[in-house]
This record gives sequence, structure tokens and C-alpha cells, in this order.
Amino acid sequence: MYKPFPDDPSIDKELSGAMVSSDLAGNVTQLKELFTDCADVVFHPFQNHHKTAATVVYIRGMINMELLDGYVLSPLKHKDSAPAESLSNICEQITISDYKELQTIGDIVNDVLDGRPVLIIDKLAGALSLGLTSFEKRSIEEPLAESVVRGPREGFIETLEVNTSLIRRRLKTPALKLVSFTVGRYSKTELNVAYIQGIAKPEVVDQVMHQISRIDIDGVVESGIIEELMEGDNYSPFPQVQITERPDVATSCLLEGRVIIITDNTPMVLIAPTTFWSMLQSPEDYYQRFIIGTLIRWLRYLFLLIAMLAPAVYVAVLTFHQEMVPTTLLLRVAKSREEIPFPALLEALIMEVTFEALREAGVRLPRQVGSAVSIVGALVIGQAAIQAGLVSAPMVMVVAITGISSFMMPQYPTSIALRILRFPIMILSGILGLFGLIIAMLFIISHLCILRSFGVPYLAPLSPIYPNALKDVLIRAPRSEMKWRPAFYTKKGNLKRQRGKPDERQ
Repeated sequence: MYKPFPDDPSIDKELSGAMVSSDLAGNVTQLKELFTDCADVVFHPFQNHHKTAATVVYIRGMINMELLDGYVLSPLKHKDSAPAESLSNICEQITISDYKELQTIGDIVNDVLDGRPVLIIDKLAGALSLGLTSFEKRSIEEPLAESVVRGPREGFIETLEVNTSLIRRRLKTPALKLVSFTVGRYSKTELNVAYIQGIAKPEVVDQVMHQISRIDIDGVVESGIIEELMEGDNYSPFPQVQITERPDVATSCLLEGRVIIITDNTPMVLIAPTTFWSMLQSPEDYYQRFIIGTLIRWLRYLFLLIAMLAPAVYVAVLTFHQEMVPTTLLLRVAKSREEIPFPALLEALIMEVTFEALREAGVRLPRQVGSAVSIVGALVIGQAAIQAGLVSAPMVMVVAITGISSFMMPQYPTSIALRILRFPIMILSGILGLFGLIIAMLFIISHLCILRSFGVPYLAPLSPIYPNALKDVLIRAPRSEMKWRPAFYTKKGNLKRQRGKPDERQ
């Protein structure tokens, strides 16, 4: 019969803190009490060849049963097996190398929940945790949200061990440190903080670890929860932690002196600290020739301004500053708006909200029909709205260009920030004209100047200026010229990332 279990996780402290005794029945009774109503937890009793009772505890679906039967149970039941006199004696009989001794009931519970089967033998104080974890996981695929024309096709998956191995394959050095944390009273989610010793600033590493260690929450199901609890300013629309699904991006950030947080059960890796300019950089900027990377970066900056300001400029000019528009164009716009019942500001708000709704609908719908519905819906609704006289054709074009521009942002959180800021800028422009637009931009720039990401200025290296890092902001200089790591990320004394010509090695 089901019995409600108290919500306080400390209710099991007395049992979980008990030592594993030499009484098998007592140990199993305590474990069964802790795992009450856990239908997937299996207690498999058996006897070895010398009639010594034992039990294996595991979770169904999280272990490799073939290896358990072939490398643990069969050797212990074999007629040539030695008597179970000690845990060391048992370790010599089983044919697996990944095992560890456990001394408390709590250790057994934690390892069983991690997917490791635990072997408990009568008359032996202690238990053996066996590294036979095996469960279904997604294969390594190319990340859809960060696709590139040139570059690796690997992406992180939802398994922590696989993700850390993808980093290790690229950085074959003991200077790469992985510090493990467990977060969540119920989920007990494991995460690793990775950094390169000697490159990352110790104060930044300490701050990241301090922020993580002070998290006290019931569960973590995605790295976004960690991100929100770590950020310094939760009310800012701009993200202060960068995310990526690409191991090559995470590796490049580690080589710059940054810290990454790899969370189990999610392919999204967090990168801290970050800057505004990092959010606008694509990995392909560094895989193409520097001229191509620079031109694409300029195009991205241009469409950043269009995505944020185009509707606001259109509304301000059309409402207050008609003299700025060429006469021929002004007459055409006026003709298209002569039957529109709404002012330009309300017209822009209606179209922007409709476009955002169509974009969200396209994301939520099944992939096979989502893109078709969003594109066809925008075309059909836009054409119908024009024919019905609700909106003008120039407004539909402005909103469409704005929407396309926002898709050029490499980081999705940055695109969301631009979409949010577009509305207050547009409202101020509709009320005060270009003067309102300038006020809005001054507020945004002032906020960006104040904002910090783990102590790093958000607009660095432009504000404040770091001369050596300017070669990777507005332009992407040739690789031979990018000899220095960003000083705002990197530990002093190890700023040089590549050697110069032989005559410069002094």
C-alpha cells in the first residue's frame, strides 16, 4: 500500500548515515525501507558456491545485465571460487576493474541512484559498487542550433561522461581541470566545472565555484536553472552566461581562460564569463579566412541594428520626421497608408506581435510542418491584412526584414533580448520620435556599460579598452596577428597564445 513520503529530504539521514554492518538481512531491510514504493529498484539475492548469502541492488534499465551476470555473478557462483573472507578477496574474483568499496548505507543509495549496481555480502562489513552503468543515450550529432558550413560536426549530448570526453579529446593536457559538484536535493544532478590551470584567472574560477556551491534547490533538470542562479543581474534582458552545444566552441573558450560548466542530462554547456561581443561571434568566423570572417561579422553587426531599430525608425520617421523621407517614397508610403485606420505605432505593434506569435507557433509545432506553417502563415496573413486595409505593405516589409535580421544572431538568448528591447524602443519612438529612440539607446548602452559577467565588463574590450583584444571585436584579424589572449579573461603572466617569428622570441 502506498504511504505518502515526507517532502523533507533530511528524513532519511538517520538511515542513510548508518554504517554497512556484517548482517546482510539488516542492511537489506534498511535499504528496502529507503526504497519503499520504488518499483524499478531490484534486490537480487543469491548464494555463492560456498553457500554465503549475498544481494545485488540495482535499478532496472540503468545497468548492463550481461556484464553483471558474466563478470560478477558467474565467477562468485563458480565451484572454483574462493570463500568470501573479505571485500579484497571478492575483488580478486570478479573480472571488472571499475569498483569501489562503500561503508555507509547513504553511499549505497547514492551509487544505486547513479546507476551502479552494489554488491552486499553476508558477514562482511561494507559493500562493493560496480561500474556497470549502462542506459540509453542519444548518439553524437551535429547541433541544429549552431550549424556551420565549415567546422566539426560533433555536438554535446545529455550524458556528462560523453561531454567531458569530447573536451578531453581536444585538450590533451593535465592542466585541464574538471571539478565535480552535485546540485539538487532530490535530483542530485552532477555537473563539472572545467578550466585550464595557468590560463584561467583563479578569482574567476573561485567565483564560479562559490556561486555553484551556494545553490540550494530541490532539483536541476536543465542547465538554464544553474545559469539563472549564477547570474549577477537577473533583471537584465542580456545573458551574462554564454551557452553552446559545440565542443569546439567550449574548447576555444577554455583556451581563452574562460570557465565552462557541463551539466548532466543536458547538451547545453555554460560558458563564463562572457561579453556582448562574444554573443555575436560564430565559430565559423575563425574557420574561414580572416577577410571572410570580418565581412560576415560586419554583416551581423549591421543586421543587429536593423533587428533592434528598424520598426522604431520607421514609426518615428513616419510620425514626426516626414521631411527625412524622399518625396517620391513619401508619396508612395502615404498612398499605401491612406486607408489604414491605425496610427503607425499601433500598426507596428500589431504586426510585431503577430510575427512573434507566428515564430513561436513554428517552434512549437512538429518539425515537419512547423516551418511551413510559420512561413505560409506569415505570407497569407500579411497579404490578407494588406487587402483588408489593416496594415500597409511597407510595414509588412519592415517587420519581415526585422524578423529575418534577428535570425542572424549566433546566440539565441541574444536574439530574444533584441526581440524584447524592440518593443520599448518602438513605443518611445512612437511617442517622442527620434528623440525617444536616442533616449532608449542611451539607456541600453548605459546598462551595458554597468553590466558585469563574473567581474568582466560586458562591453570589454571596447569599454574599457584592451588594445590587444581589439583585433577580435569589430574585425577578425589574421591568425598570425592574434598572438595574445584577452587580458580580461586570462591570468596575468600567461597572455601570449602563440609565438612570433624567430627574431621575436626574445
